[in-house]
Amino acid sequence: MGGSAPRRAGHLPVETTSFVDRRGEQAAGRELLSRARLVTLTGPGGVGKTRLAARIAARAERTFPDGVRFVHLAGLRDPELVPLAVADVLGLHDHSAGPPADVLVAHVRDRKVLLVLDNCEHLLRACARLAAALLSGTTGVCILATSRHRLGLTEENLLDVRPLPVPDPDGDLSAADGYPALALFADRAAAVVPGFALTAGNRAAVARLCRRLDGLPLAIELAAVRMRVLGVEQLLERLDDRYRLLTSGSPAALPRHRTLRAAVDWSHELCTAREQLVWARLSVPAGGFDLETAEAVCADGRLVHGADVLDAIAGLVDKSVLSREPGPDGVRYRLLDTLRHYGLERLRGTAGEELATRRRHRDWMLRRATACEQAWFGPGQREIVARLRADQDNLRAALDFSLRGTGGPALASGPEAAFGAGAPDAASVMAAGSGPATGCTAPATSVGPREGVPPTPADALAGLRLAGTLWFYWHACGAPREGRYWAERALEANPEPTSERSRGLWVAGLLAGCPEDLTRGLRRAEEARELARGLGDAAEAAHAEYVIGVIRLFADDLSAALAHFEAGVARGPVPGQHLSLVGLDQVELACALGFLGHADRAVEVCEKTLRLCEEHGEEWVRSYALRMLALAHTVKQDWVRAEQYAREALRLKLAVNDLIGLALTLDLTARIATERSAHERAAVLLGGADRAWTAVDQGRWGSEALNSLRRDTESRAGRALGATAFSAAYDRGATLTLAELVAHALQEPGPPEVTPLAPDRPQVRLTPREAQVAELVADGLANQQIADRLVIARRTAEGHVERILNKLGFHTRTQIATWVTAQR
Repeated sequence: MGGSAPRRAGHLPVETTSFVDRRGEQAAGRELLSRARLVTLTGPGGVGKTRLAARIAARAERTFPDGVRFVHLAGLRDPELVPLAVADVLGLHDHSAGPPADVLVAHVRDRKVLLVLDNCEHLLRACARLAAALLSGTTGVCILATSRHRLGLTEENLLDVRPLPVPDPDGDLSAADGYPALALFADRAAAVVPGFALTAGNRAAVARLCRRLDGLPLAIELAAVRMRVLGVEQLLERLDDRYRLLTSGSPAALPRHRTLRAAVDWSHELCTAREQLVWARLSVPAGGFDLETAEAVCADGRLVHGADVLDAIAGLVDKSVLSREPGPDGVRYRLLDTLRHYGLERLRGTAGEELATRRRHRDWMLRRATACEQAWFGPGQREIVARLRADQDNLRAALDFSLRGTGGPALASGPEAAFGAGAPDAASVMAAGSGPATGCTAPATSVGPREGVPPTPADALAGLRLAGTLWFYWHACGAPREGRYWAERALEANPEPTSERSRGLWVAGLLAGCPEDLTRGLRRAEEARELARGLGDAAEAAHAEYVIGVIRLFADDLSAALAHFEAGVARGPVPGQHLSLVGLDQVELACALGFLGHADRAVEVCEKTLRLCEEHGEEWVRSYALRMLALAHTVKQDWVRAEQYAREALRLKLAVNDLIGLALTLDLTARIATERSAHERAAVLLGGADRAWTAVDQGRWGSEALNSLRRDTESRAGRALGATAFSAAYDRGATLTLAELVAHALQEPGPPEVTPLAPDRPQVRLTPREAQVAELVADGLANQQIADRLVIARRTAEGHVERILNKLGFHTRTQIATWVTAQR
């Protein structure tokens, strides 16, 4: 069983400040994406690659009916996690044992989706391999990457992101307002000096300032913040003095990476000593972080106290070092990658600082995970999942530090790591040789490993404790493969017989949800049970017992699973046993009873489970108990009550975004529909269920009980409808989103029809040309292909698609395709 949190991670970043127009680059990027499947935005740090990529992706979104997904890579250190990070934002809950990249390719093989891989430079080889696999194994996947260095694939098209153009300060400045660099400075200055605007009196000074900063957006933003205390002329004078010092009086221009370095250095020097220290320590959290995390990481009770952190953060936000962003619990903060590397370099300049800060960060993430686990069987599950998903990069960083130590290939120090000047010469980046299978010339990482500190035994044990504490997150929130990866790494680093190892073993077994791995998972769980018994740890032994039983159930050993769960439920909970696993013991007992035909006993067990869940305000286990009630009433051939419970289960599973539970329940709901002679409804549900299963395990874990149910339902619906009608209904179901599919399943019984996507709208009439365009959208054609087919301009085709979306009240091309299919 499993579920997932709603995924914000894959959405395009929210813009918290205005975007200074880069019309030329936006147009060039969209044009490249219309004819190439891999486009890489290259350029120096601080030039604005990420925001430009997000803008290009947003403008291209309607040409990708299966969506645009944004993958933040800056917080990753481990190359092995790159395909897992992409799978996560695609909603792939992979339980298989195959190579992650192969599973990912299979999942998106028939989809038209745009992946934005942001900040690839420290993981070049892994990003290049994944890109090569996706390009060779699919036809509709496009990749938009940002990197200081190119990926090095033959299919790659480069868009060099240049600094913003700056007018000649001594030339004609009458049209200077149209220069993005000056507009950016004016916009950011107005944020700290209300009413500031470009005037005839200050244009030359602003132009000279932006030219001195090489038109680098980050450098301009950092300088504009100083307008709070300095005028433009004073700002320029101070900056000129600084640059003369850096160049020893030489009039020669600084290289761009040194220009940015100088601007960041200057910003750093204008911070208070406490702000500088907090900046350095906040370079350890990966991705975003909230105030609690900042306080835990920065406060050491000596140089920085907890009460000092908020003031320091406020100062860093004012100076544009930290940016604010919305989070599940309120405001979160983020360091731009360039500024994070700078802070990390400063942190490493003081003996022992990085190690101490990383330990505080890891210990805090362990405390947070422990609190979440303790509260998991309760009313706050949705909030817990949202919080942990927001902290996903921080959890990865804490685990990686515990098991790898400091240093490593992905976070090298030195100015080039943070202030690389853009794409280097090929000889300095590309490794020798190419892979014949992918046609990929593999790039070496741009920065090499540095001296680091290996993990201590205490660090490694803390890593195992953290991986084990997160069992419910890996299992219930759709991250089984990543959880298995961390559990196995942690077990390898901790061979000693401890309660932490016992937990790590059963967690690894629990996450082995695929047929290929069940035997190994069973061995892990049995080893965990024996170790826990030897240590006298009754709770961990009971947890391992649950895993042993559920693996037997997945392996279709129903009689053994029944005896196992009957014994466990009869024994009752032991002190320290997690209530979720107590409830799941009962759910799995009901499942075995139902499949073996003991429906009345299954109902009795489920009702007991529902009472336990309701006492605690719990939703996830409750949704499975409802599904088991539907199964039990199916066995009893009480189709009305079976459908009632299945519908209730579907509502709750959609609310908690439990993909595996939805897939299981859709299969069952389709079976109930056939029994009620709603064969077209059953075919639609089968199409949707099969699409949901592709994100989990196309073999339905290889369970014969599940597969035989599916085959029988398909056979009966197919005979009743005929091959043509069945295929049409099945295909309709496969095009629906999960929300649309559940809405369809929740229709009252009767002549089945697909739920209209806009049921309250009046009948919409498209013009003959719009109807033509809609048909081509439904056939999967992009705007340029539509233009070519109809011999019209691309802009005209885009206009037709826009009008169709507006008329129908839709937001995506997929909705158009579904509507056209229904009209047909």
